[in-house]
This record gives sequence, C-alpha cells and structure tokens, in this order.
Amino acid sequence: MTDSSDHKTDGSAAERDHGNFLIRLVRDTEVDPRLLGMLGALALIWVGFHLYGVVFNGNGAFLTPRNLWNLSVQTSSIGIMATGMVLVIITRNIDLSVGSMIGVIGMVMGLLQVEILPQYLGLGHWSIWIITVIAGIITGALIGGLHGWLIAYRGIPAFIVTLGGLMVWRGMAFLATNGRTISPVDSTFALLGGGPYGAVGSNVSWGVGIVACLGVLWLLYSGRQSRMKHDFHLRPIWAEVMLAIVGCGAIIGAVLLVNAYPWPKGILRAYSTAHNLDWTDERFISHGFAIPVLILCGVGIAMTILMTRTRFGRYVLAIGGNPEAAALAGINTRWMIMKIFVLMGVLTGIAAVIASARLNSATNALGTLDELYVIAAAVIGGTSLSGGVGKIYGAILGALVMQSLQSGMVLIGFDSAIQRIVVGLVLVLAVYLDIIYNKRVK
Repeated sequence: MTDSSDHKTDGSAAERDHGNFLIRLVRDTEVDPRLLGMLGALALIWVGFHLYGVVFNGNGAFLTPRNLWNLSVQTSSIGIMATGMVLVIITRNIDLSVGSMIGVIGMVMGLLQVEILPQYLGLGHWSIWIITVIAGIITGALIGGLHGWLIAYRGIPAFIVTLGGLMVWRGMAFLATNGRTISPVDSTFALLGGGPYGAVGSNVSWGVGIVACLGVLWLLYSGRQSRMKHDFHLRPIWAEVMLAIVGCGAIIGAVLLVNAYPWPKGILRAYSTAHNLDWTDERFISHGFAIPVLILCGVGIAMTILMTRTRFGRYVLAIGGNPEAAALAGINTRWMIMKIFVLMGVLTGIAAVIASARLNSATNALGTLDELYVIAAAVIGGTSLSGGVGKIYGAILGALVMQSLQSGMVLIGFDSAIQRIVVGLVLVLAVYLDIIYNKRVK
C-alpha cells in the first residue's frame, strides 16, 4: 500500500511538472536553488560590467582572462575566511575582527621574515618562509582561541568580543612598527600571493583539472552507490550525466581560462635575462592557476569534508539549530565554540599569508574592511544569521560575488565611497532575501 501510494504521488508530481523543464531540472538534479540564484547573480554582474565597459569605454575589460585571473586571486583570502565565518554564524555568533587580525598577523610575519629571522639564519635562508607561515597560522590560532575563551567560558557576547578585537588588533598592528611598512618579504613567501611566478603554469593546471574531473566523477559514482546500498532515492541517469558534464565542463573551462592569460612582456624579458634564455617578446607562457586559488580550493574541500563527513560538523549544525538541546544531548557547546573560533583564527592566518605575500609587504592597514566582505560573502552564500544553516561552497561563491562587485566598480571608475555604499546595500539585500527564503521554507 505504501509503495503504491508513493508511486501515485511521484506520478502526479511528474504530471504537474511536465513541461516545466526548470522545475524538473532542479528537482531531479537536487541542485540547491540558492546555488542557481548565486550563479545567475554572478553572471549578471560579469556581463553587466563587461557591457558597461563596451558601451561607455569602447572596450569590455571585465570578461577577459587577465581580469578573471586577477579576480580569482583577489577572492582567495576572502573566500578562505568566509569558509570559517560559515561555522561562526551557524552557531549564532559573529566575528568582526578578521580584518584587523589580518593586519596584526601580517605585521608579525613581516617583522619575523624581514627583521628577525635574517639576523639568525641569514638573508634569503630557505626556511624563513616556512617558519613565517607557521608563525602566522599559530598567531591566528592564539587570537582566535582568546576570542573563543572569552565568548564561551566568560560569557561575553561574540559581537562585543570581536568588536573589541577589531579595534585592539588594528591598534596592535600599528604599534608593532609605529606605522612603518615592512618590505620586501621573502622571495619564496611572495610566491604564495600569486603573480606570474606564483602560479603553477599550463601543464600543472591541466593536471589539476584532470584530477578535479576524476574527483567529480568519483563523487557522483560513490554517492549513487551509497544511495543504492541504503535504499535511498536515486537521481535519474540523465541528471547524473548532466551533473558530470556541467561539473567537468566548468573545471575544463577554468583551466582554459587561466591558461589563456600569458606572462606580461616585461616579466618575460626579466625572466629570460635572469636565466640567460633566448626568448622573444612574442613567446606565450601561461600563468595557469595561481597558488592562492589552489590554497582556496584545498581549504574549501577540507572544510566541506569537516562539515559534512565528521562529528565536528554535525555538532556545529546541532548547536546552531538549538544550543540548549545540543547541550542536553551531551555536546560540550562551550568547548565547541572555542574550537570554532580557533579554526577561524587559523583560516585568518592562512588568509593573512596570502594577503601580505600578494602585497609583498606588511602594513598596519592590511585587511581593512575585510570583515565586511567576509560576513557578506557568508550571508550571500546562504548562511542564515539565525543559525543552523550554511554551506561552504556557498560562502566561496559569495566571496566571488563580492569581489566581482568590487573589481567591476574599480574597472569602471567608481570611487571608494560608492563601493562601500554598494557593498552595504548588497549585504542588507542578502539578509532580507534570507529572511524571505526562511519564511517560505517554514
């Protein structure tokens, strides 16, 4: 009786949706409608800025390999922090200090590799960049741990703790060097920020793309096998094939894009001269994927596994859904909050490595207003400020949306005041859409 009833229900649903391809597509592929919304918004932003350049400037500079490659690098540090902010917001907290943390962590790393370590190891020693990166991540973890302890064990609201941190760490970054800029950073360390030398080239990029495509196919296959094993609902074969084609197509498209951006002629000349190579200015050498982008991808995969395949992730969602019930179920909620803020600090330390390496210096202004972009990225990506809901991939896409807006406004000549107005409006709109979505779901 149950099977017959379910069959009728499925049949009637199919009849209602017959002819409506979009509804069937979303239902059968099980794609999150929010993901489609973000991709649609991203496409509108990209096409809109490009057409604006064509109409008013005579050429479209947005949809070019150069701009999109730079956009991917700019997104990296924000995207990495946004993956951690997802966990913070899911548990009904907030972190307003990440931008100032980048400033103070960057200053610590700058002093370490420019003024301290060379005295003991020698200028240009191979281990300087490794020690610097480890020190930056540890500094971030310690600051995050302090925030977590004050919030979880001292009962101070996260808003107040991190608002205080926003001011304290920015002031500490200034006092560390009395406002001086520390540069240049170690040459190997600088590669972590991207640039022509901080990219993996064409061949390695194709290798990364092939591995990523195999990963997509394996995920689809293993997911289907797992559903069959537990007698869960299976996606239609055509939906599985479409997901494979779209996923692998996006990866291959990304590889083609980054390989279409060549080294600038000045860099090409300098490199050929330094290595006694007989290269002409017409030689085409692809950038390939930038190292910060690969770091972002690695962090995104690790955070997704953490949230979806581990007990830690289940505890995070449980605390966000109902903190009291989670505590009664035996979850040590205070220790969990502490660990979440430590993780946020670690991710901020990684982001600080990329940001300072990309700038090739450490300044007390590094990371200014990044907290706004990180929170906006998480919210735009579908993380609910009421807690309990959030996606890692959504936060990364949200970071790409935010950086696309900023990059586009810079290209068309908007000043910083207008950029802040637009970012503020987008953040308010994202929260409003989240409220509407939650009402409809309920």
